Amino acid sequence: MKVSHQLRQKFVQKFSEKKARKWMWAALAAFLALQIYFVQEMLAALILFTGVFVIVALVAFVMYLVDQAGQWSIRWAGEHVQPAIQLLHRGWTFAEELSKKPFRRPRSETAQ
Repeated sequence: MKVSHQLRQKFVQKFSEKKARKWMWAALAAFLALQIYFVQEMLAALILFTGVFVIVALVAFVMYLVDQAGQWSIRWAGEHVQPAIQLLHRGWTFAEELSKKPFRRPRSETAQ
């Protein structure tokens, strides 16, 4: 009985060490899996936020280009508006002269 008791003790000791190792490896694998999942989640968030940032940057860049084009067109119009103003002034003067002229001949009588 003493031999079987010693054998039993060794068996229980070995079994518990094997079980402890098994659980230790399982816990380590679970920890690594959770860390890998966390890294994947962080990379996915980084990719999503990068995409949103790129879209916002493109919208801001397009707005900047529209503003620059507007300023350029205003400068261009300011440089080229002088002939149009002169033409408008000549037309206005001509219209004033026409409005001062009578529409009938002098010494004519109205038709009845």
